[in-house]
Amino acid sequence: MDLRKIENFQDAVVTVMGLGRYKQGSGLGAAKWLIRHGAQTIITDLKDETELEESMDLVMEWYHKYREMYPDRTIYTPLFVLGEHREEDFTEVDCVVQNPGVPSESEFIVAAKQSGVSIESDVSIFFRYCPYSIVAVTGTKGKTTTTKMIGTMFESQDDRTIVAGNIKVSPLEYLDELLVRGEETLIVLELSSWMLESLPGAFEDIGKGPDISVLTNVYPDHLNRYNSYEDYIKSKEIIFLSQDPDQYTVLNYDHETVRAMEPRVRAKLFWCSRSYMDHNGCFIKDGMIVFQKDGQQEEIIPAVEVGLKGDHNMENILTSICAARLRGLELDVVKRIAREFQGVSDRQELVREVDEITYINDTTATQPDAVIAALKRFGADADVILIAGGMDKGAEYDKLANQIAETCKHLVLFEGDASKMISDKVGDRVKKTEKIMSMKDAVLHAKSLAASGDIILLSPAAASFNMFKNEFDRGEQFREEVRNL
Repeated sequence: MDLRKIENFQDAVVTVMGLGRYKQGSGLGAAKWLIRHGAQTIITDLKDETELEESMDLVMEWYHKYREMYPDRTIYTPLFVLGEHREEDFTEVDCVVQNPGVPSESEFIVAAKQSGVSIESDVSIFFRYCPYSIVAVTGTKGKTTTTKMIGTMFESQDDRTIVAGNIKVSPLEYLDELLVRGEETLIVLELSSWMLESLPGAFEDIGKGPDISVLTNVYPDHLNRYNSYEDYIKSKEIIFLSQDPDQYTVLNYDHETVRAMEPRVRAKLFWCSRSYMDHNGCFIKDGMIVFQKDGQQEEIIPAVEVGLKGDHNMENILTSICAARLRGLELDVVKRIAREFQGVSDRQELVREVDEITYINDTTATQPDAVIAALKRFGADADVILIAGGMDKGAEYDKLANQIAETCKHLVLFEGDASKMISDKVGDRVKKTEKIMSMKDAVLHAKSLAASGDIILLSPAAASFNMFKNEFDRGEQFREEVRNL
């Protein structure tokens, strides 16, 4: 399929693989956009009609709206193929739009490629046609906090700013609006490794990558989906491999794996570090956050005045400031948001305090290093009751077990293979309760173990799918049970 013009989607047969249940997520966003542009849209998902009823209703609601809105355009009724995938929906179509949650090694994606069918994602379609410069953010941890912080800075200067991507909002929700706007718009996208894997073709066709690429860090993660850690690292490098010398790459110098990527950077490189470097980038110098470009240095704010606390958050702050200044945001706006920004939900989120017990939701900590960061922040007095565990993602738990032994008074573990691995590594160094089967039981049990001044921390170090819809559902269930105390 010739993807150089949006008009070529009219009458094309396009399969959306993975509808999903997020109202503004990749699957729904892609389906709506394709229907609006006249594609004969096949929507296929292994979940059945009962599980996807709400999403199906939303698709049909928009289908009827588009029939009214575009009377001069053929708007085709979408075809739902649920509870299964059919090979002909991948080999006998013009294009497949792959949901980021679908593995690229899926037999159906492989069959589509072998048949010469174009493989796209909602993000790759957006990159192809978006007329404005894009700030793209990736990393194992910190990418959402960084995306939201950059987005908050942008929004403070221009309330039309677009913040989308791997934050449950498809950028296709905004593409058509941007195409007719006619004015430069600030855009920041969070990109997962799976989203990045869909982009090389789009980057090649448009001749460049993101205008500013930000890479926060790379830890071993998703190793249940990648053949090796090296393959996972390569997926993150996609964010800057297609950039040209007039664009910018922002890397976190404090992470050895990221630091080793320098030879492969093609754009203007800006480093960020909690130590000072005489280099283009954002650093801490004598207690002051400074931004440096081409020998010119400007002070932002004292490091102690930032709104987010912890070393890992300082790294997110430095990369956010660097991207914002490279994008030309006013210095006063950058300073104010650096002071005021308090983070995002589901990431070391204070839910509430009850009977002098503090409840923290860190549900997106799905790999050990993220949990270690949380325990370092909250566990100085060894007064943490940690709720953790679930499905393993190919992680190593030795360092996490040592940190648990240093900072936790009790460990509450969900059912799951990761829980068994964590328990085995911790051994008898910490008292623990295992095979908890619901969030309600986990919260109530943790509460029964806690004393005044203790912290109950949900920070799983594992995937959620054996007990919850996803990590956000896990976090919302935690908030709900804490609200019910």
